[in-house]
Amino acid sequence: MTTFDVNAILSSTAYGSDGDKIGKVEQVFLDDNSGEPTFLTVNTGLFGAKENFVPVKGARQDGDRVVLPYTKDVIKDAPKVDADQHLSPAEEEELYRYYELNYDDGRTAGTDRDRAAAGTAGTAGVAGTAAADRDVADRDRDAVAQDRRDVAATAGDEASVVRHEERLNVGTQEREAGHARLRKYVVTDHETVDVPVEREEVTVERTPINDTNARVDNGTIGEEEVDVTLHEERPVVQKEAVAVEEVGLNKQTVQETQRVEADVRKEQVDVETDVDRGDLGRDGEAPRR
Repeated sequence: MTTFDVNAILSSTAYGSDGDKIGKVEQVFLDDNSGEPTFLTVNTGLFGAKENFVPVKGARQDGDRVVLPYTKDVIKDAPKVDADQHLSPAEEEELYRYYELNYDDGRTAGTDRDRAAAGTAGTAGVAGTAAADRDVADRDRDAVAQDRRDVAATAGDEASVVRHEERLNVGTQEREAGHARLRKYVVTDHETVDVPVEREEVTVERTPINDTNARVDNGTIGEEEVDVTLHEERPVVQKEAVAVEEVGLNKQTVQETQRVEADVRKEQVDVETDVDRGDLGRDGEAPRR
């Protein structure tokens, strides 16, 4: 794969040697001196959260597909190298060793001159954009993206996450609320009743004696007593217990509404693209290594 359209490869999809889809080609790394491609990065995580380096040696471009000479599992387990900066000689050698390529055979012409001048000349990306020119804000954003890469995963040809939320399940529970008792006790009321009574009194009645009403009398003068019994009525109080009413307890069910409140959590899903993270250059192309 010595010559191909870099812009076309950046919009293509990578497939493994077994025909399985791997992911979108994110970046192509070019030799500083020869301009030839040496590595490309493939998105192997959710929402572009993980990029893996793959040597272009042995790869072939087929329209909008790039067929790589490695399986998806091999590429996913490749050494973790930061895709936002220039590849160091140690990183490049580690990648070649992992993919079982000869380090000297894998390098393109002009790489030795690049090694000699690496301390002073630096590297430029495609369309003149270099990773070293990223400002501090970009690097902070990249650090947040790296945290996402640690938990990202790939699910076949489609990537998805399961969103959860909490829901309130409200019901009722019967419990003992108290007791009700009937208790009799005695209280004393003071009552006043007016009762009519009769009594006998003595009055003196004098009646003259004449021929018509003359009594037989012996005509003896002497002392005499007459006893008259007087009567009177007095109030008599008697008490009796009588039943006046029956008091009982009945239970009945009444319905009311009570309000319950609780906090529930739910998950939200945001979609973040490469442009949002600023992983592409200003021209939308990959950095040169």
